[in-house]
Amino acid sequence: MSKRFESSPPSGTLVRLPEPETSPWRALGRRLLAATSVLVGTVLLVYLDRAGYQDGNDPSGKVDLLDAIYYTTVTLSTTGYGDITPVSDTARLVNAFVITPARIAFLVLLIGTTLEVLASQGREMFRISRWRKQMHDHVVIVGYGTKGRSAALTLLTSGYAPERIVVVDPSPAALEEAHADGFAVITGDATRRHVLQMADVAEASRVIITTNQDATNVLTTLTVRQANPDAEIVAAVREQDNADLMRHSGADSVITSAETVGRLLGLSSLSPKLGTVMEDLLTASEGLEVAERELLVTEVGMQPQRVADQVIAVIRDEKVHRYYDPVVTQLARGDKLIVVRPAQELPWAPRPGTHADESFARDEE
Repeated sequence: MSKRFESSPPSGTLVRLPEPETSPWRALGRRLLAATSVLVGTVLLVYLDRAGYQDGNDPSGKVDLLDAIYYTTVTLSTTGYGDITPVSDTARLVNAFVITPARIAFLVLLIGTTLEVLASQGREMFRISRWRKQMHDHVVIVGYGTKGRSAALTLLTSGYAPERIVVVDPSPAALEEAHADGFAVITGDATRRHVLQMADVAEASRVIITTNQDATNVLTTLTVRQANPDAEIVAAVREQDNADLMRHSGADSVITSAETVGRLLGLSSLSPKLGTVMEDLLTASEGLEVAERELLVTEVGMQPQRVADQVIAVIRDEKVHRYYDPVVTQLARGDKLIVVRPAQELPWAPRPGTHADESFARDEE
């Protein structure tokens, strides 16, 4: 499927929403082929039975191939000048039971095709307009390779709806895969401002940047940060040396893919069981998962080690503290916890009992 939603989209940019259906242009081609087949078949039918027709403009009254083409076109188009007429019983029966249905089919194909193309384009323009109005606080994923697809599927398993995820990638193969996974797709280079505008990056709450080139990731981060100063930007780099550059470009969090994989391989070689546990933590929807959650009202004043969940870090005033840090010896209102939980408990799902919960807020009063 391939649809253009803007009346004058930027060159090389394509937007696709996740709704599998046949391209209107492919449907148009099939209908035109069917109409041509009806036309050619009717010409052959008239020409083979040309002895049953009479040409009023020819003294001999004979009908040749050119006359058969002429008669077919004016008949199927319902013009019907009447200069060539069927005179034999066979020709009249063929006209009544074959050519007349063919005429109806020919008109339905042509008119129906035109209406379908116009309706499809209008429908898609309406869809994209409505989609843009509803799109806010969404996630933009730049690059849909192995890292980008894993990030998207992790968001899905953590409760994100597919319509809140937009993928940007110039690769047709990657975009076909993203579209098959149910995501809205923007074809184009994310370092170009107009491509990010089509993804409504200014309204996005998070942007994940996962291309295979560190230079592209840095430039994309700069462009995103200029368009949206408040978005949470998570970027991947292949080389550790580029991590600081990525942070200075505006990334809130930087993941070094090559270093991380290498460390996991090293840990697995030292302790295969430890490698198994680490893989379990990083695998979505299975075994254990790491998640961030709000602090419960009943947990205020507690030590992180006494919380029911396995706390590994505490977020206070936008800073991350390890659970044993003296600064977070007692948990305080407004803290957030990084915990390890069983995946089947939906670790990212909100739970009642936080200070933001209205029932607990009333109880405190």
